[in-house]
Amino acid sequence: MDFGLILIIRNPPKWRRSDQEVYKGYIDNAILGEKLGFSHIWTSEHHFMECGWSPSQFPILASIAARTDHIRIGTLIYLLALHNPIQAAEDAATVDILSNGRLDFAVGPGGSPNENRVFGIPYADRRARMHEGLALIRRCFEEEKVDHDGKYYHFKNVRMTTRPVQKPFPLWVAAFGPKALTEAGAGGYHLAATPPAAMQKYYDDALRKAGHDPKKFKRSMHQIVHVAETTEKAWDEAEPHIHYYMEKHYAMIEEDRLLRSTSAPLDASGKPDLRVPPIGELRKTGRGPYGPSFIGSPELIIKQLEELFRTHPMDEMSPSLGLPGMDPKIARKSMELFAREVMPHFKNYNGRA
Repeated sequence: MDFGLILIIRNPPKWRRSDQEVYKGYIDNAILGEKLGFSHIWTSEHHFMECGWSPSQFPILASIAARTDHIRIGTLIYLLALHNPIQAAEDAATVDILSNGRLDFAVGPGGSPNENRVFGIPYADRRARMHEGLALIRRCFEEEKVDHDGKYYHFKNVRMTTRPVQKPFPLWVAAFGPKALTEAGAGGYHLAATPPAAMQKYYDDALRKAGHDPKKFKRSMHQIVHVAETTEKAWDEAEPHIHYYMEKHYAMIEEDRLLRSTSAPLDASGKPDLRVPPIGELRKTGRGPYGPSFIGSPELIIKQLEELFRTHPMDEMSPSLGLPGMDPKIARKSMELFAREVMPHFKNYNGRA
């Protein structure tokens, strides 16, 4: 089992520091991740959020590439529907060159109607636009000349002068529901999300139907994680930041009916439960913004991960590298404790067995 790290770079008003300080703290900790034995550094993307969620991933990845030697770097996720796919292909190829072939490019449709509104991209088109753009990027990397006349994009005589080091170049898609998993498998993409085993059958079946061997495709999962010497201390350090995260994430879900039906926890009546328990009560629920949170002592985190891996086959799990507004020193201690106490427990664990 591999363990990566994901940078969710945010600077909430409640804990506001200079952006330079915030970015430096996250990136310094990411560099440390290579020394601690993490397999990946993933970045994330959102736009126009009050917390300044990092909107531009490739400069961050290039900075990390310049300061590391072997850790893989990647986007988790790149909101492809909001970008020109030819420009995205050129940016990705450039970072792959700068990193000497260490880039993984994972895309997703996004879940913020406001982002699409500002960029002028119809929200209902985001997944179809993403898939058309990703297929075009693959062609740009594999063909000498590309003519494309699609539903959303029209390009003639595209000749890529900058190509990635890796051949084939690793392309990933974030997918959760049956339709999305089927589309990801049909396209022959790695899976930048890990639903339960029963749901992954849609992905595996689509891969086989397209002539691919599912064993050759990787699956990664992002989770909110914070570790301290005791579970009480872990929650003391993390709870205010988890609370903020959930408030903002649930507000985004409220805007999107599809997210409301697939990403939100359910109450006793089976309806989406978007209430956030107050600080002091939240820790009693064990909830986080995307489902269960992984907050506690190393012993508790090991137990939680063992349960997760039994039901969700995967190759890599990537804990978050610091919660929004968290002191980077506290995040660093969590990373170090996770690497020292949790990762060795899973050294010989096969997450796909």
